[in-house]
Formats: sequence, structure tokens, C-alpha cells
Amino acid sequence: MKNSYSNIFPFNKKILNKTIKVLNKGSLAALPTETVYGLAGNAYSRESVAKIYQLKRRPKLNPLIIHYYDINQISDDVIINDYFKKLYKQLCPGPITFILKKNKNSKIDSLASARLQTVAVRFPKHKVMRSILKKINYPLAMPSANISSNVSPVCAQDVHEEFKKKIHLIIDGGRSKIGIESTVVDLTNKPNMLRPGIIESSKIEKILKIKVKKNKKNLKVKSPGMLKKHYSPGLPILINQTKPDNKSAFIYLGNKYKNNKKFFSLSKNSNLMEAASNLYKIFRVIKKRGFKKIQISKIPFKGSGVAINDRINRAASNK
Repeated sequence: MKNSYSNIFPFNKKILNKTIKVLNKGSLAALPTETVYGLAGNAYSRESVAKIYQLKRRPKLNPLIIHYYDINQISDDVIINDYFKKLYKQLCPGPITFILKKNKNSKIDSLASARLQTVAVRFPKHKVMRSILKKINYPLAMPSANISSNVSPVCAQDVHEEFKKKIHLIIDGGRSKIGIESTVVDLTNKPNMLRPGIIESSKIEKILKIKVKKNKKNLKVKSPGMLKKHYSPGLPILINQTKPDNKSAFIYLGNKYKNNKKFFSLSKNSNLMEAASNLYKIFRVIKKRGFKKIQISKIPFKGSGVAINDRINRAASNK
């Protein structure tokens, strides 16, 4: 069935070649990943990087994640250390981002790294991203494909709703399987978790055989996901709620509330990975249905629940 969006395309060889041409000339494309959809441009091009910040209305202090095909592409841009090598071997490609020291001869545009001496690098697993990255001779700067601080997109239609036709090329790679952004770990010194994701700190600790620090509040922004206000559906959010009111949408785990249009279960089986994958989709559905406020029940602070709590706390922030 043909889609009704003139800027959304299914992925095939023809679209692969078209995407490469778009990126080569300094324009942007919205691409699928296993986490969320991203807004991609040439990380070595000031023109491309500036377009990303402008279109997203993104604060210049917030760096971009730079996406590579594999470890062989990064040595000119960043300084590789043993922590990175161990994690890369076990976890990549996949939903994890590493903060590494920037090589003094790096070609990554300084705007993309927010003029820091560090770079956030990731090796995405999604087959569309890997097909594109394998064919180009530069990495892709790619934050989530949404207006800054808004809820991230998990399908091509979400991107279109966010930007309409301001993006001329959106590749439909299906719904993002994971549905929340990557884990971010700072490896410039002793490992420090800057943003939780579905790859948990315990897994990183097991690989490295050391304790991983957890990000403390008010640290300098070295990575996406550290700003206080983030992932917001644009509605007031009340967290750790136990009693639904009469007017708000109510998000919860399990199947306690049935056949009521104001209740939204993240997972009927209380599966936290499933809950994480459904969070942003449910935020968007609630907004479309005209609710004015969201209540969220307490989410267990374990497993993927750590990442879910991070996202809903930032979404609920008034700062």
C-alpha cells in the first residue's frame, strides 16, 4: 500500500543511492535506528551540522552523537582506549554511545562536538543505517529527529508530524525496536554513566570488571540527554501517581485498568523492555487525543526501568 506522505520512502537500492547523494551535497535525511529515528548530516561539514541545529532549534551547548560503521573508521577522530575496545567488542553495533577524547587532527566539525575536546560516538545496529554508513566516507552527526526537548520519534510518520516537509527525505525503516535513546557512557576517565538505556550499568561493569559511576546532577553537558528538560510531549506530567483523577491520561504497568480510554498500559505483562519501547508512542497518542495532563504510576527502578524513570523525570521537568 502506497503511503500518503510525499517525503517518506521505503528503503531499497534506489533510495540508498538517493540518500547518499542528499548527504553528499550537505543536506539532511531522517533515518531509522534501533533506538529512535535520527536527523542525519555529514559530521565533517559545518553546513550540514549547522542545518541540524537550526532545524531542531537545538542549544549549541548540546553536542551531537557521531555515527560510524565500525571501529576502523574512528581512529583519526578520537583517541581509542582499552575501556572502549572491551565494550566495543561485546556491545557493538548496538544501542550504546561512548564519550571519547577528540583527536587533535579530527575532522569532526567543532559545532557537532559543542566545541568540547570530546566526541560522542555510536555504531548503530539498524540495517538501513549500516547500509548507508558502509557506503559513505564520513560519519553521520545524528540526534533524534524532533524539535529539541520534544518527545523522540519512533517511526517515519512521527518525523513527518514533527517537521512536515522541512525534511525532504525520510526513510521508513519500520518502528524502532528499542524505542528510547542509547545508553551513554563517558570513557575519558573512569567510566561514568551519563544517560541510562537498555544496556544497563551492570552489564558494562561485568565487561570492564570495575564499578561504573553514575552521572551526578549539574555536570557539564558532555552528551545528549543531559539537559533537564527533554523527551517532552508538551503536556504537564505528574509522576509516581497512585490515584487516577477524572480528566488526565494515566500511564501504568500491567492490566489493572481495562476498557477505559484514559488508561494506557506500557506493558500488560509489566515487561520493562516492552514498556520502554512503548513510552514515546503512548506520549504521542495521548497528545493526539486531546488530553491536557498526564499521570504516570510508579515505575520500578530496575533494569530498563532506570532508563524509563530518567526519561519521564526529564519529560516532567519544568526547567
